[in-house]
Amino acid sequence: MDIVRNADGTLVVPVAPERQHTADGEEGAASGAHAAPDDPAPTSLLLHPGEGGYDEALAEWDLQQNPDRQPVVSTASGRRAAMTLVHHVASSAGDAVASDVKALDDPEATGEALRHVLVGGVHSVEAFSTEVAQAEGGDPLPSHETTKIIGEILTELDRA
Repeated sequence: MDIVRNADGTLVVPVAPERQHTADGEEGAASGAHAAPDDPAPTSLLLHPGEGGYDEALAEWDLQQNPDRQPVVSTASGRRAAMTLVHHVASSAGDAVASDVKALDDPEATGEALRHVLVGGVHSVEAFSTEVAQAEGGDPLPSHETTKIIGEILTELDRA
């Protein structure tokens, strides 16, 4: 099962079932007193921006969209454009993502810079948010908001 990104930014992530052991300790199907409960364990988990594992799941989701993509590389110009774009989307009252993405000079470099931030995990997102605030003004966004905006931008970039 693949990771699914919902329109609200939440992610549906597959969960591996718990391993079952037989009475003699061997891995296999459970039986008798060691049988699995009637309620099977969930096979997926809904993650919201800011929850543990969300950033990593979003990076994995992005990789699923194009599994043949080369490892991400962030350029200075791509990072600057990414910071401006994240700031503008965060400060916009409406849905600015689509029009902002269309206005990018180098959408590929911007997307790569944002993917590079995600691959770095929570600390990378926090540092990026601080860097955006320093470059564009204002207070740093909480990392879950930054991650959600990055996800929206990457979704739009994949559509373009």
